[in-house]
Amino acid sequence: MELRELRAFVAVVEAGAMSKAARRLHVSQPALSQTITALERRLGVRLLVRTSTGVRVTDAGTTLLAEARGVLARHDQALAAMARHAKTGGGVLRVGVPLELPPELLPTALDRLAQAYPDTRVQARHLSSVAQVSALRAGELDVGLVRERPAGADLDAALVVEENVGVLLAADVAEKLAGPDGVRLESLAGLDWFAFARAGSPAWYDELAAILRSHGLDVGPDVPEEQRLIVELKIPAVSAGGAYAFAPPGWPYPLPDTVRWSPLAGNPIIRRTWAVWPATSHRRDLAAFVAALEDHQPRRSRA
Repeated sequence: MELRELRAFVAVVEAGAMSKAARRLHVSQPALSQTITALERRLGVRLLVRTSTGVRVTDAGTTLLAEARGVLARHDQALAAMARHAKTGGGVLRVGVPLELPPELLPTALDRLAQAYPDTRVQARHLSSVAQVSALRAGELDVGLVRERPAGADLDAALVVEENVGVLLAADVAEKLAGPDGVRLESLAGLDWFAFARAGSPAWYDELAAILRSHGLDVGPDVPEEQRLIVELKIPAVSAGGAYAFAPPGWPYPLPDTVRWSPLAGNPIIRRTWAVWPATSHRRDLAAFVAALEDHQPRRSRA
């Protein structure tokens, strides 16, 4: 069990309704429901009974509620004890952000940060993974969200998101290729991969390229650095019908009727995002921000 799951369960019980708890946690109701269902499946017991008026706790749920409250209280107590050895928050927290993140991840983490450290101001910069790591080492960022974990003992990292990546296709192409489990990766042969510039995230690019080649797909030439702005370019390229692009479920950008997102059968591509910060940092507000990122998002978001 993860702390995020325990917090979600306690919130639902205390709120008495899934929708009310979702608003308190700043997550969508379907995402919260999936978290509770996954927790029940992992434990092999029914924790909540959904009714037309809310939720009712089962005997197993009552047992878990007491344990969960104890675990969360001890966790918070440990953080408070360690915080006495660290520097206080305040000032500006400079955060590096990639172009695509689960839509609820940053708002929830920033909300928790604001509650715990109201004097901390956040400055966000959209940068590639390589640029973020360089900025961290140059002292120009306090924490970054990157697609590849950097090497070296000078930076600490925590895995905060794992996403099963799907594919964006022209609607008529998706209709032809999509099966009951989604689009098979090898069925994309003959289409061009609308890639990002390798210079921005070499390890993630190479991982993707290796997966594509293993399924018989042509990677094509590297693209210019300007193509980092893939959000603006993806839709027109895919809509024309000759290309595909990758995107996670719940992609936060609107899709026209001419473009469709489909899962990839077997989930062959997993995109990971790490929070990375200087190993010498002792900022409490930074630690709270990273903890909020770890608690909020499921390790693997599924279609």
